[in-house]
Amino acid sequence: MELYLIRHGQSEANLHGIIQGHADYPLSGLGKKQAALLGEYLSSLKSDNIYSSDLVRAKETAEAIADQRSLEVKTWPEIREVGLGPFEGRTRIDILEKYPNLKHESLLTSGVEGTETIENITQRCREVIRALKEKHQNETIVLVSHGGFISILLTFLMAGDEWPKMDRPFIIGNTSITKVEIDDTGKAKFHYINKTAHLDEKEESLTSTVLY
Repeated sequence: MELYLIRHGQSEANLHGIIQGHADYPLSGLGKKQAALLGEYLSSLKSDNIYSSDLVRAKETAEAIADQRSLEVKTWPEIREVGLGPFEGRTRIDILEKYPNLKHESLLTSGVEGTETIENITQRCREVIRALKEKHQNETIVLVSHGGFISILLTFLMAGDEWPKMDRPFIIGNTSITKVEIDDTGKAKFHYINKTAHLDEKEESLTSTVLY
């Protein structure tokens, strides 16, 4: 199975430095432009299915890909962003004022009450990989998801349930493409991570946003 993991385009929250998690924000004007460029870039990719997170910023990005082909976007809540509870709708500065102990910690795995637990995130990763292997072996699949979840899923593919013990070195930019090949045994091979060739020729379309 060839798996293309794609982060959504810049959202209105990304634009203003707001942490999203499960909060639902649409694409910004720039995000829509990024998504259109992504759709054009992937127009020649022969994919069998396109799945999207159920959050609007991912769905709008997935639709831009689907517009270039006859496939229907299937929403999949399992690949939505990590739930960040009390952090959602706030800037990182605001969050650190209330939780100064998190200055050098990941918000994705902070353990703060109301955020998604590591156990639940792990279970989602297990379910995503299990479902893909069961339904789509030997197919080419596009998943439009979120920076935090994609970075964790990649780490899970390397380390399984031990992923929380590993540093996640990945930068997952808006509309970046990550290609992973998963063989019949479940072993993953990483072809490339955070590819943004569709934006590189359009400097005004690039962003360095990595907010969740």
